[in-house]
Amino acid sequence: MSVVRLRQAARESVSGLPREFWWLWTSTLVNRLGGFVATFLAMYLTVDRGYSAMFAGLVGALHGLGGAVAAVVAGVLTDRLGRRPTLLVSQLSTAVTVAVLGFVQNPVAIAVVACLVGMTSNASRPAVQAMIADIVAPRDRVRAFALNYWAINLGFAVSAAAAGLIARHGYLTLFLADAGMTLLCAVIVFGKVPESRPEREPAADGAAVESEPEVGLGAVLRDRRFMAVVALSFLVATLIQQAFVALPVAMGADGLSSTDFGVAIAMNGVLIVAVQIPVTRFLEHRDPAPLLMVSALLTGAGFGLTAFAGSVGMYALAVMVWTIGEIINSPTQMGLVARLSPTHGRGRYQGMYTLSWSLASLIAPLAGGAVMDSFGADALWAASAVVGLVAAGGYVALGRALRSRPAAGEVGGGVGAGAGSTSGSVAASPAVGAGSS
Repeated sequence: MSVVRLRQAARESVSGLPREFWWLWTSTLVNRLGGFVATFLAMYLTVDRGYSAMFAGLVGALHGLGGAVAAVVAGVLTDRLGRRPTLLVSQLSTAVTVAVLGFVQNPVAIAVVACLVGMTSNASRPAVQAMIADIVAPRDRVRAFALNYWAINLGFAVSAAAAGLIARHGYLTLFLADAGMTLLCAVIVFGKVPESRPEREPAADGAAVESEPEVGLGAVLRDRRFMAVVALSFLVATLIQQAFVALPVAMGADGLSSTDFGVAIAMNGVLIVAVQIPVTRFLEHRDPAPLLMVSALLTGAGFGLTAFAGSVGMYALAVMVWTIGEIINSPTQMGLVARLSPTHGRGRYQGMYTLSWSLASLIAPLAGGAVMDSFGADALWAASAVVGLVAAGGYVALGRALRSRPAAGEVGGGVGAGAGSTSGSVAASPAVGAGSS
């Protein structure tokens, strides 16, 4: 591709998005540039503090438990109180809890504070995702979510590589730096990002027009197609979560250092930064089911390949394989989630989707630690490949259901046309992610 075409593609990828989105994007980037703790928590506990893989898994699970609670609660608050207040409270409380985690010494205290960190940090995800859907035009939402996901991973690539070096001077520095960057995110949101929650139009007598019924959690749970997406997301997320608990423990057992892990896992962010935007342009208007099937197969294969790794290079290669699956999965799946989400229920729907990742954060560390302690790391990586196959089969079945009964607002293009939908009840839209915020 010529330089001229590359420049044109770059302009098309970033043009036409509102200023508020770019400030939100900036806050996401700053947050992930300082996102040290979640990445290195397992290695901090096992290598620096000398705890077992099982304890590291327990702490990771409690972190996930906090995230699971936050996903549902924050989703409701995002719809009721607003996106901006929910986001600000999440970021401020995250800065405090992360700093405290760096100072606590007692194992019980570590576990409790880790749960609080999971709760406060994950509370921002439904708010961010709903806000992007609010402020970006329907035709641009897939691209906007991809750009936000790109910012997450640009920050992650830098922070993962830097954190391994910073950790040599003491892990407390990582905790404090993470807290400081999260506090800076709150400042950016407070100063530059306005509230975006859609307001119901008032009728002549001053009452709200009920153009769309109120969406409760019960309605979300009864949405079978959406809950199928959540369940399949959970399977894929259990695989990806192994990268932050089982993978560093396995590398430590092979005699590799925190710096080595930082280099290997940084390949995830580097590859996403390099190819996410052009790949998203290819994926944007295609049928999501086959893409999600391929992503599940690649994710399972990548973690299965880890069984054959023993050097930094081989671990990095395995990371790159499952990262390709993640690159396909994230914008495709989030576009599907947002298409199925009603306007005045975006917070709850996004919260339930976030719950799939939070539950994976809860279960994956426990399962991964238990399997590694009882059967060895190779058994875990083999099981991961099987989970990828199961998820791929589930996406095939989901695709059939979507083709037989398209979402209410989709017009003229079936399940692959959501990016261009202009329906108020069907939004096309990634981190969190991995998306993490």
